Amino acid sequence: MTVRAFLLLLLPLLFLGCTSQQINQTLNTVLNGGLTSTDIANGLKEALQIGAREGAEELSKPGGYFDDVAYRILLPEEVRQVTDRLQGVPGFSNLEEVILKKINQGAEDAATKAAPIFVDAIRQMTIQDAVGILKGDNTAATAYLERTTTQALTNEFAPVINTSLDKYDANKIWLDAATAYNNFPLTRQQVNTDLGAYVTEQALNGLFKKVALKEIDIRQNVAARTTELLRRVFAQQDSVN
Repeated sequence: MTVRAFLLLLLPLLFLGCTSQQINQTLNTVLNGGLTSTDIANGLKEALQIGAREGAEELSKPGGYFDDVAYRILLPEEVRQVTDRLQGVPGFSNLEEVILKKINQGAEDAATKAAPIFVDAIRQMTIQDAVGILKGDNTAATAYLERTTTQALTNEFAPVINTSLDKYDANKIWLDAATAYNNFPLTRQQVNTDLGAYVTEQALNGLFKKVALKEIDIRQNVAARTTELLRRVFAQQDSVN
């Protein structure tokens, strides 16, 4: 008989005279390898905070978005149609190259300011959420975070992105180009002049992608669990799997 099985046989005797709170605490200790639900929640939050911080730091470096094809923010099809048509117009010959570089610079610049907002959202995760996430798939925590915070992050991130795009003149360049295109006599469909909304969405997608990779690493790679709490919490996950 294993030690775990022996302890489970003893539980009815141990619970005599205990309150429901004491019983739940004891079950947590036995069934979760000495971890309480609070331990699990704190471990997952710590893992996500590490992923968010490291992800933001990597993306905020010069070239963090642009130099990595997996994260580079590309122009949408409608914008490429505009840049192609404007190639022969004086002042817009290298428009696509200029805008592409500048929107990625804007995203890189914004990443340095948005990370604390992202980390603050992580802290709002409940204990119940965390316990379920620990038993989920390799990106369960990131999926939860994306599902519950995208709108709030967008509201906070968009002004930072737009400020960054203004810093690199990307908004003005695109506004001038889109306006010129929309004024062409044969233009049938007007294009959106709001570059910030598109870049914000793409920048956040890249950030979530980075966090997901960090989460996968912590779940699968013991060496990536850099604190004692992480090692204890994800050892419990290993034993389940």
